Amino acid sequence: MVREQYTTATEGICIERPENQYVYKIGIYGWRKRCLYLFVLLLLIILVVNLALTIWILKVMWFSPAGMGHLRVTKDGLRLEGESEFLFPLYAKEIHSRVDSSLLLQSTQNVTVNARNSEGEVTGRLKVGPKMVEVQNQQFQINSNDGKPLFTVDEKEVVVGADKLRVTGPEGALFEHSVETPLVRADLFQDLRLESPTRSLSMDAPRGVHIQAHAGKIEALSQMDILFHSSDGMLVLDAETVCLPKLVQGTWGPSGSSQSLYEICVCPDGKLYLSVAGVSTTCQEHSHICL
Repeated sequence: MVREQYTTATEGICIERPENQYVYKIGIYGWRKRCLYLFVLLLLIILVVNLALTIWILKVMWFSPAGMGHLRVTKDGLRLEGESEFLFPLYAKEIHSRVDSSLLLQSTQNVTVNARNSEGEVTGRLKVGPKMVEVQNQQFQINSNDGKPLFTVDEKEVVVGADKLRVTGPEGALFEHSVETPLVRADLFQDLRLESPTRSLSMDAPRGVHIQAHAGKIEALSQMDILFHSSDGMLVLDAETVCLPKLVQGTWGPSGSSQSLYEICVCPDGKLYLSVAGVSTTCQEHSHICL
């Protein structure tokens, strides 16, 4: 409260103080003053709480000049230490693990990696699900450490670039159409079987088909005919012994021999039959077998 009094005095003259005094009050008083103090106190409390929360968040999130928590900011990009969980899509140009550890991508549903063009369209997709691994692209290729293609798949063909393709299943490999390969070989001490249960089996080559069994026998079974055809050349059966146990035999004739010697005769249609060996050929005597 400020009280102002205006008096006029002259030397040697005494003037009495007037009875009426003018008082001017400056400031906020009463309930307004109390409300103002309460509001200032509330602002102070909010400021202290905000400061405490900020310090707590900085401590919990492990903020530092180098990054936040397990996340470190380096000149090469961002580095994460330990396990990290992403609730939304992650966009990155390159992801790689440390030198002494592997990179693990894990999800309760599936892991999907998409490649998009400048317009945002998906040009490639790799999806690892609980039951299937799906690759969507124009071409899928697996390379070796030196960059050599080992396995390539596109819409037209499948290429295996490895030196050897090994099928370890007990039922072997099933091909619905033709197979082109320079060599088919079984493992050591294992039999090689080429089988067509309901249709025919054919082996064609422009420069010949070679069938070899170094430590076993070669057996060909068919419900119908077995045909060996050579367009230019001859058919060679190179073995110490060639057995044809079920050939039709001609009847015994006067020139029969007690040593049971026969000669093999060929019909015009290629059918083979046995004829009793004589001084000269006896195939004409048993040519009725060809009829």
